[in-house]
Amino acid sequence: MKIITSLLAAAAMTVASFVAPAFAEDKGMVGISMPTKTSTRWISDGETMEKLFKDAGYTPDLQFADDDIPNQLSQIENMVTKGAKVLVIAAIDGTTLSDILQKAHDAGVKVIAYDRLIRDSGNVDYYATFDNFQVGVLQANSLVQGLKEKFPGVKPWNVELFGGSPDDNNAFFFYDGAMSVLQPMIDSGDIVIKSGQMGMDQVGTLRWDGAVAQARMENLLSSTYTDAKVNGVLAPYDGLSIGILSALKGVGYGSGDMTMPVVTGQDAELPSVKSILANEQYSTVFKDTRELAKVAVNMVNAIMTGKEPEINDTKTYNNGVKVVPSYLLTPVAADKSNVKDILVGAGYYTEDQINN
Repeated sequence: MKIITSLLAAAAMTVASFVAPAFAEDKGMVGISMPTKTSTRWISDGETMEKLFKDAGYTPDLQFADDDIPNQLSQIENMVTKGAKVLVIAAIDGTTLSDILQKAHDAGVKVIAYDRLIRDSGNVDYYATFDNFQVGVLQANSLVQGLKEKFPGVKPWNVELFGGSPDDNNAFFFYDGAMSVLQPMIDSGDIVIKSGQMGMDQVGTLRWDGAVAQARMENLLSSTYTDAKVNGVLAPYDGLSIGILSALKGVGYGSGDMTMPVVTGQDAELPSVKSILANEQYSTVFKDTRELAKVAVNMVNAIMTGKEPEINDTKTYNNGVKVVPSYLLTPVAADKSNVKDILVGAGYYTEDQINN
């Protein structure tokens, strides 16, 4: 028994000596609040950040809110209660977090808005995102390029506009960026919005819901295009594009003499990449969210070590209370001519993922 006791004591000392350094290296908890798992990009963002934070010595608390605002508020409150030092938040609705962010501020917690600006709060410390106005510019330029390629003998071009979720600040930047290109062509008569539906109050798609976009496109086709053809659709996100394409294919576009309209997108989601290669969706905008995750982790590292995070924009993102210091990454337009090279070249997808 003495021998066994001695062995157990030695083993306990060995375990203690092994565990103690790992505990000492823990740099604190970081809360990661993602809006939903219905989009593969948010799953990827969350899991990438979780791994990067673990590798950097932090304890990440990753939560997905299932597009339920009270759920996200509760999850964030729990993160603060559990002792998170920094919160990285991709908000479902950027206008609903003021109260919980005040609690976070009172507890000394720093807040990084992740890809979606949190509005109406002075307790947003930094913002990590892409150049969202430029995303819209790229989408509109791609739309015009596609119209020239697919409908060279047609003028004016019949185009319909779709916007993102009105509770997502980015949706307005996407729309405004696109309209900076399209409005002059509308004014000159080169493009006609045949339904007359313009402005985010008319074209916004709540929660970025592809089924809502599909239903609206079906309504547009039945109400406006019984005796005319639609040539292009500005779609700000791949999840909407797929729904829009379903509506178009449902009435015969893409078969016979009905040329598939030019449909844009964003996020380079795998179904849309395959759709582009199949000559259905025309284009997408690639935003390497792995790089955005790195920006967020670097911001946290700086905050936790008493340094100022790197930022490159101090003018663009006024959340209604303050201009939030931001770091903007550059988006990339992708169509059939380059989408495979861009995505496989970046290691974002493999050849097998795209081809199968």
